[in-house]
Amino acid sequence: MDTRKQGFFSALREEVARGLSPARARRRSASNAAEVAAALRVAGGAGEALAPLMEGPDPEAAPGAGAGARREGWGQWVRGQLQLARAPAAAAGADAGAARRNDLRLLLGVMGAPLAPVHVCAAEPLPHLSIKDTPIETSSAQYILQQYLAASGGQRLLSSIRNAYAMGKVRMVATEFETGGRVVRNRMAAQRAEPGRFVLWQMAPEMWYIELAVGGSKVHAGCNGKLVWRHTPWLGAHAAKGPVRPLRRALQGLDPLTAASMFAGARCIGERKVNGEDCFILKLCADPETLRARSEGLAEIIRHVLFGYFSQKTGLLVHIEDSHLTRIQSTTGGDAVYWETTINSFIEDYRPVEGIMIAHSGRSAVTLFRFGEAAMSHTKTRMEEAWSIEEVAFNVPGLSMDCFIPPTDIKSGSVSETVELPQGEKSKVGLLPCHRAKVAALEKADDNVAWSGALQLDCK
Repeated sequence: MDTRKQGFFSALREEVARGLSPARARRRSASNAAEVAAALRVAGGAGEALAPLMEGPDPEAAPGAGAGARREGWGQWVRGQLQLARAPAAAAGADAGAARRNDLRLLLGVMGAPLAPVHVCAAEPLPHLSIKDTPIETSSAQYILQQYLAASGGQRLLSSIRNAYAMGKVRMVATEFETGGRVVRNRMAAQRAEPGRFVLWQMAPEMWYIELAVGGSKVHAGCNGKLVWRHTPWLGAHAAKGPVRPLRRALQGLDPLTAASMFAGARCIGERKVNGEDCFILKLCADPETLRARSEGLAEIIRHVLFGYFSQKTGLLVHIEDSHLTRIQSTTGGDAVYWETTINSFIEDYRPVEGIMIAHSGRSAVTLFRFGEAAMSHTKTRMEEAWSIEEVAFNVPGLSMDCFIPPTDIKSGSVSETVELPQGEKSKVGLLPCHRAKVAALEKADDNVAWSGALQLDCK
């Protein structure tokens, strides 16, 4: 029963991945589907290699033996010179390819499918708006969220959505790397950006699934309401550490009801202009119990804060700032290392879809900052992402709870977000004991994928 329904869902996801809505996909002929798949393979960089060109004249076409010998000698000399010239270029190309894989792994690990800071259930109603015996910061936040829901389509319409899906495109790139005060910028960021696509499925109250394919690698993540899991090419399928949490990407203008529920316990801390627009700022902090549940072994998440910027003019969410700090203790008695990850997302191009305001584009800037050892040993990596939404649909027929069943090959136990940090940096303070053997086995099994830590190679 489960296998059959998973097969149906996989087929449906494949149709959507080709750029087709569930309604249009079944009317498309097999030949058109093949053409779309071929176009996607070409867009993904899977082009055919050209046959090598002959270097120098063809000796068999020489009119005489003497002339042929002379031309053969000249051709050998030319070939020798070309091989000498190609040797350093080939080495540089290999380094660039390794750096590209490192960049891609870091991009997908940090930006692929991050989660929101706390558990939230959109089925639960927002707190009743009250100013009696309520701090002004809390009552103001409740009023701002009521305005946000009204601007997004209204509580009644949003609550009528049983499921939804969104399909879009992304472009990711590592733009800057800093170590010891030396900053190396990617001067060809526009040309080196990795294009990709994603499909997001959601179902009330707390189920979701996403596929994100970038640069030939794919990340899957999902939640069945009780368990959050992820699948990456380098870690396989694994459960996420901590309580069930929404996908952060859905909060970026795709799911107003979940976004409002996320900020239900927030406080209004002031106002600020964002891109020339006056906004209210709501601040949400993860509670200590949630932080402890997400921590593991030597790695402790000591802070996770989310700021939401709501336009005073439209009432809509236009900017999200997400920051969490992790401390990793040394296994040798040395100083602890701190990792701070900050994600700034600008949410743009709101348009109505079946009466609900949905953001159709946006961009994010991620800063990954490591500090805590020697004063000049800090590193900072900056990554950027731009996305656009091509299609959105609500109440898609055929979706059920069985469509969000986790993979059967999920490894026992759960994995913390800290395993996505660059391996070269974690090794300085010791890898978590429960993951040391696992990571070593993965690296031995796939020598073509290296842990991030050499971003500067691709940014020269």
